[in-house]
Amino acid sequence: MNPILPLWEYIPDGEPRVFGDRVYLYGSHDRPGAPDFCDHKLKVWSASVDDLNNWQCHGDSFRTQAGERPADTPWTDKECYAPDVVENKGKYYLYSYIVGSKGAIGVADRPEGPFRLLSQYKTDGAEVGDEGTFNDAGVLVDDDGKVYVYYGYLQSHMNELDGNDMCTVLPGSYQHSVIKDDDNEPKESRFFEASSPRKVNGKYYLIYSCRICPRLAYAVSDSPTGPFEYKGYIIDAGVDYPGGNDHGSIVCIKGQWYVFYHRMTNNTIMSRRACVEKIEILPDGTIPPVEMTSLGFEDSLDAYKIYPAEIACVLKGGCFITEKDLFTRTVSNITDGCILGYRYFDFGTDYTGDSMQIAMKIKGMGTYSKIRILLDSYEDGEEIGCVEIGLGDGVYKGRIKNVTGRHAVYFKCEHGVEGWTKEYFDGKQLFELEEFTFIK
Repeated sequence: MNPILPLWEYIPDGEPRVFGDRVYLYGSHDRPGAPDFCDHKLKVWSASVDDLNNWQCHGDSFRTQAGERPADTPWTDKECYAPDVVENKGKYYLYSYIVGSKGAIGVADRPEGPFRLLSQYKTDGAEVGDEGTFNDAGVLVDDDGKVYVYYGYLQSHMNELDGNDMCTVLPGSYQHSVIKDDDNEPKESRFFEASSPRKVNGKYYLIYSCRICPRLAYAVSDSPTGPFEYKGYIIDAGVDYPGGNDHGSIVCIKGQWYVFYHRMTNNTIMSRRACVEKIEILPDGTIPPVEMTSLGFEDSLDAYKIYPAEIACVLKGGCFITEKDLFTRTVSNITDGCILGYRYFDFGTDYTGDSMQIAMKIKGMGTYSKIRILLDSYEDGEEIGCVEIGLGDGVYKGRIKNVTGRHAVYFKCEHGVEGWTKEYFDGKQLFELEEFTFIK
């Protein structure tokens, strides 16, 4: 389910790569509730391609500040962002953007690292963009052995690297505005940041964050040096959900394509967690947009298991996920009119009872309220039941209509006192939701 990693782990800017029989997720490292992006270390997680629901943490792969081991960057102790890792000639190379500094390149014998410092980018007079910081660099090792690095903030840049050392920028290789970014271009196609190159069926794809945040857009070219033509967006993580930036990429695992991305928590544009959705690449090379779900790698969720409220893929009306401690995260700031949504549950086909129940673990806020349960749409979906919420903490149950099949479920939250004016409840927190389950 989404998020795909343990719920206490905050890995944004995910770059998925398959090496051997494992898929690796390289990303930044956020801290819950922090006032800024990222940390001074990078972490690596991986899973077997045959078991995508069990991820293993390989620890810190790279550091800009000393911790349990020395820092890898003697020239800076600033935060490190958005790594990418590629394999070339049996070695694994990590590329990381570092705030206010020339980026770092690490090398390792294994895809999980740890990576030892190889070098900063060696420009040796070659023209580069982005003031030489190589913001959010993504790297492509082409079939002919040539190596390309794509990077930039607000403007898109590309250079070729020397494949022999993986860090020397080749003179004369600089390309500017790989993605058109002049004022005449529409916002949905203009480049923002988060370059991630892929080669698919002989075409070159550049996945990036566009000026309509938090969309992940993509552009396609016949050449690794571009120009790349905008084709559309893959996912918009701000549809009915607290938005910010997004950063991710695509990967094929055993014949199925996925897009990795992140979602925000803690009422900030930081504290981001890794999510994934299945996608399709059509014969003409286009990628139809996909919606955010609670599924992760699953086709549906068993409705009769207990689920944490924080796997919501729809949060409307100002509610958000809050981490209170390592073990406790709730959907909080739930006020009159807020909507929480979950896509998709499988209710099965073999239940013949007249009704079912839903049970919700609630943190009370001293206010009577109710939760209407809607199927398939929060606007005009069928209402199948309601849960009355009291003043205090507890498990509250409600009788709902018998449901079968696969459905999205939405909780519409309202104040529960008849005759009281809506204005009395404006902005007043009704409750916090911790967990829920359906009961036959």
